[in-house]
Amino acid sequence: MARHIESSDCYMKVRFAPSPTGYFHVGGARTAFYNWMLAKNSSGTFVLRIEDTDSERNKEEWVDGICDALSWLGITWDEGPYRQSQRLHLYLNAANELFENGFAYYCLCSRDEIDARNKEAGSTPGYDGFCRDRGLGTDSGGALRFKVPKPGETRFIDLVRGEVVFDHNHIEDFILVKSSGAPLFVLANVVDDIDMEITHVVRAEEHLPNTPKAILVFQALEKQPPTFGHVPVLVNEKRQKLSKRRDRVAVEDYRRQGIIAPAMLNYLALLGWSPKEDREFMTVSEMVDAFDMANVGHSPSFFDEKKLAHFNGVYIRALDNVEFMELSIPFIEQNPWWTGSKEDLEKFMAVAALAKERVSLLAEVSELIRPIFEEELTFDDGALQKEIKDNPNAPKIFEAVIKALSEADPFEAGTIELAVRSCSSFLDIPLRKLQAPIRVATTGTKVGLPLFETWSTLGKSVVLDRLNAQI
Repeated sequence: MARHIESSDCYMKVRFAPSPTGYFHVGGARTAFYNWMLAKNSSGTFVLRIEDTDSERNKEEWVDGICDALSWLGITWDEGPYRQSQRLHLYLNAANELFENGFAYYCLCSRDEIDARNKEAGSTPGYDGFCRDRGLGTDSGGALRFKVPKPGETRFIDLVRGEVVFDHNHIEDFILVKSSGAPLFVLANVVDDIDMEITHVVRAEEHLPNTPKAILVFQALEKQPPTFGHVPVLVNEKRQKLSKRRDRVAVEDYRRQGIIAPAMLNYLALLGWSPKEDREFMTVSEMVDAFDMANVGHSPSFFDEKKLAHFNGVYIRALDNVEFMELSIPFIEQNPWWTGSKEDLEKFMAVAALAKERVSLLAEVSELIRPIFEEELTFDDGALQKEIKDNPNAPKIFEAVIKALSEADPFEAGTIELAVRSCSSFLDIPLRKLQAPIRVATTGTKVGLPLFETWSTLGKSVVLDRLNAQI
């Protein structure tokens, strides 16, 4: 059974510790959000720590990307961002303590040498303990390995998986510090968790094999390990683990598409977590109040882009018109037809309520409202050919509609609709078929915002000019 934590029972100090080796991953965003919610519902502390000790793979732009993405999501940190690259002395001091107290030893074996010995002996892959009792000193130039006690086992209660047991016979004497003097993941994280007084570590399932190693180091340093929880991996539609090389995984990619932050958080939270109340759509504060690691499952979670877009559409429709416009304008202002003038804003406001009902992504807004702002209309060539050039009824439809609209007063959606319906009756052409050519003529496309409201926003002179241009 997973362990239940009442938020009122304990103060939690948690950390999110990403490595800046690429774009910020949606899986990382989910882990950060889970930790952040734990901190919030326990009146605790959320620490941001950057694991940047791998100088060959880390880039400063990735650090900036992590911080920017977290800020955009509203995941604020109470401490940090701490940089492991600025704390190397702490790790090396701890490494020396482990060596002096007999918990670690120096090793000169290369990976090739280890593999060759295992092959010759017919042993399973892994370090064979060759240097364990050689008594090499700090001046040996070797890597520092932790001396895993064997036989033995490490047990701990995982917040997601319940009791987990690791047999030490399946854990090799792992490296703490490379021969270059660079500390590795397990040592750096243990030292930081001790120094920062971290109480709970919630991280991705892929780190589960590192947990018994970390616990052994905590014990060797005579410190109490934090409580651990490992959340399930995210998978694609083929049930393969999400990959930076194969799948779209960067938070920034979805932000550029027009996913809004609350929708992203809501969707990510439900990838593994099942609230006690059977609800899909929740505010951030509602999620914080309801979140419990006991309700996080351990099965892989399918990251479904279509469902994320659906969530986003629901959130967009819940925005008021001004909020919708403010969020949409950054996606619109790159277009040459948008000036941001008072007139542009008034036109946008006139159709904002209609537009937000028809998009799932903010990046879709531009194409939807484009016909209202373009001076020289862009046409869908296929629609133009089918609905106007190859349509034998098009000439008489245009003639009748132009005449009816010229007399429409006021030029509003209601009177426009009456005028067009009268043309449909007069010509004995179904309204749907009559609308197709006049929509293409005035908007350039077969689909879009409601036609009569679009015409009302465009104004009579623009609509008549566009219709006349097709005669």
